[in-house]
Amino acid sequence: MPNIKSAKKRVDIAERNRLRNQAFKSAIRTSIKRVLESAQQKEDKNELQARLSKAFSLIDKAILKGILHKNTGARYKARVAKAVNKSNVA
Repeated sequence: MPNIKSAKKRVDIAERNRLRNQAFKSAIRTSIKRVLESAQQKEDKNELQARLSKAFSLIDKAILKGILHKNTGARYKARVAKAVNKSNVA
């Protein structure tokens, strides 16, 4: 445990950031899962495109905020796009 006031503050901030990052990553994984489910079930094109756009938007925001590395975000987007293209819906 930290003894210095500034160190205690840094511990609190680090925990707060960790929880925020965890929630954001969870939202990204959920949106990717929804896109993949839509592609697998071959739902209508507009619904799939909206979900894909939402997932890409979340990934891009995470990259800008420093939650994800840019190459990690690019990998996520490529895998999702590949799955959507493979489903022949989009």
